[in-house]
Amino acid sequence: MNIQSSSSERARLGILMLDSTFPRILGDVGNADTWPFPVRYAIVPGATPHAVVCEDSEPFVQAFIEAGRGLVAEGCTGIATTCGFLAPLRSRLASALGVPVAASSLEQAPQIAACLPADKRVGILTISASTLSSALLQSAGVPPKTPVQGVDGGSFAKCILGNETRLDVAAARAEMEAGAKALVSAHPNVGAILLECTNMVPYAQDIHTATGLPVHSIYGYLRWFHQSLAPSHFDN
Repeated sequence: MNIQSSSSERARLGILMLDSTFPRILGDVGNADTWPFPVRYAIVPGATPHAVVCEDSEPFVQAFIEAGRGLVAEGCTGIATTCGFLAPLRSRLASALGVPVAASSLEQAPQIAACLPADKRVGILTISASTLSSALLQSAGVPPKTPVQGVDGGSFAKCILGNETRLDVAAARAEMEAGAKALVSAHPNVGAILLECTNMVPYAQDIHTATGLPVHSIYGYLRWFHQSLAPSHFDN
């Protein structure tokens, strides 16, 4: 199933959506109004948040490829996904689709780390620390021993992973702030926070206010990614 954004301008960025029913509030990668440019979506049947985050994304590889091919056929020249846990699929998606792929927010970790002072490191806030394996982090190029803090078990995680139809935004905001503070408290040398989960973007400013640190997410990543697909014009 494909969903076009409301803009009549051609969509260069195609976004592969998990099979979800939870609310896509403003700021969420799956809300077309989040983006200052047109996007095109394709839902991957059966690839629910719980299946991808808590089980295994491997059974859905071909389904992601097929959905991606549909987006490329419709004119998309770059593909992204809506889950940080899909980093292991990036190389296969890029090879199969023949276009650049941004599969996970985690892929930014090496560049973020390179920007920080020598005594600082990037820290990751994730929806599920219990299933964010070292192998998955390695597939995204995340530096070894990068600190990770989860919001496992809270109302936000239960809503997203359980595909619930109601999201308590205020509770989710409080959980993000608490998780970020716990990350920084446990690892005082964290100099920037990277949000693994694409659904955490609406709370990025709250996390920044709570910690005073730079906050990176899929939002900044895909704005950078899109700039290469549709470079800005400067009328000189």
